[in-house]
Amino acid sequence: MILAIDIGNSNIVFGVMDMDGKSVFNSRIKTDSSRTADQYAIDFKNILELYGADKNAINGGIISSVVPPVLNAVRQAVKIVTGIEPLVVGPGIKTGLNILMDNPAQVGSDLIVTAVAALSLYKPPVIIIDMGTATTIEVVDKNKNYIGGCICPGVKTSLDALSGKTAQLPYISLSDPKNPIGKNTIDCMRSGIIYGSAAMIDGLIDYFEEELGSKTQRVATGGISSKIIPYCKNKIDVCENLLMQGLFTIYKKNKK
Repeated sequence: MILAIDIGNSNIVFGVMDMDGKSVFNSRIKTDSSRTADQYAIDFKNILELYGADKNAINGGIISSVVPPVLNAVRQAVKIVTGIEPLVVGPGIKTGLNILMDNPAQVGSDLIVTAVAALSLYKPPVIIIDMGTATTIEVVDKNKNYIGGCICPGVKTSLDALSGKTAQLPYISLSDPKNPIGKNTIDCMRSGIIYGSAAMIDGLIDYFEEELGSKTQRVATGGISSKIIPYCKNKIDVCENLLMQGLFTIYKKNKK
């Protein structure tokens, strides 16, 4: 089995996959830069036991991270629990992706991983939407080149800012709005967040396809994507396991 870990700004996704790339389980814990390798190791050991996974059956691992202070602690934790030195997505790792950016080294490893996964599932050009703390929308052109995209505030980030910066707007759950035109404060907020986020994604897809001069395949991932994508007018697939699939693909490209 392969251990795949993505360290995000809010959560660490901890997953185990079999040698065919099928998910055995996925789990999430909170990202905390103050925690030590031993503390993360306890979490990982407990998660493996919770799902009945034998740590001795894990024969490989790979990590992507957008939180540098946490990376070393998690990497050491994996070694403590499994005895394996995991691969880390970054310079020197083969991805098969040609990155046409001003500074390729600045592209987040999570973006690279999801782009690799999308190319394994779709014929390019393809647009990938990742909805987490930030909403990122990236583009791979018809020649399989990663050509860039945009970064927007995430849905919950926007909602927290809206409630936190205004005296009379409450914190609300992301329940489905009744209608686009809200009839009370809470419904208006839900409409603005849900329909507004969907409209932003639709609009950016239209802009990107206009610049590309062609239609694209589209896929969305991230914890909040299943809440927003159904309200988009463009056809967009939702693949919540996209990042794990990308990590597995990269692992296979680099294993000895």
